[in-house]
Amino acid sequence: MLKKLFKLLGILILLAIISYGVLYYLYNEPLPTGESGPEADALAYRMFDALNYKNYNNTKVLEWSFRGDHHYIWNREKEIVTVSWDDIVVQLDLITPSSSTAAINNVPVAYEKTQDLIEKAQSYFNNDSFWLVAPFKAFDRGAERYLVDMKDGSEALLVTYTQGGDTPGDSYMWIIEPSGRPKSFKLWTKIIPIGGVEATWEEWVKTESGVFLPTQHKLGPLSISMGEVSGR
Repeated sequence: MLKKLFKLLGILILLAIISYGVLYYLYNEPLPTGESGPEADALAYRMFDALNYKNYNNTKVLEWSFRGDHHYIWNREKEIVTVSWDDIVVQLDLITPSSSTAAINNVPVAYEKTQDLIEKAQSYFNNDSFWLVAPFKAFDRGAERYLVDMKDGSEALLVTYTQGGDTPGDSYMWIIEPSGRPKSFKLWTKIIPIGGVEATWEEWVKTESGVFLPTQHKLGPLSISMGEVSGR
């Protein structure tokens, strides 16, 4: 019986490897090359203008959720984020993470557990906030911008992050509509082994503060809801 189980497991592993190989062959795209300089920067600024970047800079508080699992209240003035999931709430200090606090069912937790929860909250925030405000991070420290000529004659903006976040080295190519608003981006990231996977940016809302933010993404068969997005 055990021998048959191992044989079945081996077949399943082999099928998984073959399936991955087929998907990689069919869908993997090499990281495109482009030209850095004023033209790439100009396209990034056009994207900024379409989304009211000046209003984003003046937005004091952002609220959203990620797939209904993680919930955020980001006080951008104080650089404090309330991160909550399940029965856990972390007051995440973005300037001094070690000063953050954590509670489970409204009860403060011990030091070692707090450090684990702070690290988890920071990782959640890094990922989930990127899906909300990534267009505004094109000029972050360590970000490199390239203008890419597409086959259809249009231009795209490739942004590579050489430092910061959880996975430095990741690249995102923005597909931008004539209005300047992002339609989607293609990803070359460590977490996704197939390069060039495309994720949409859609169902934009204009917040109280006047900035445009997305409320929905689609990544292949996966839908990513940003919940009730607000900014003030």
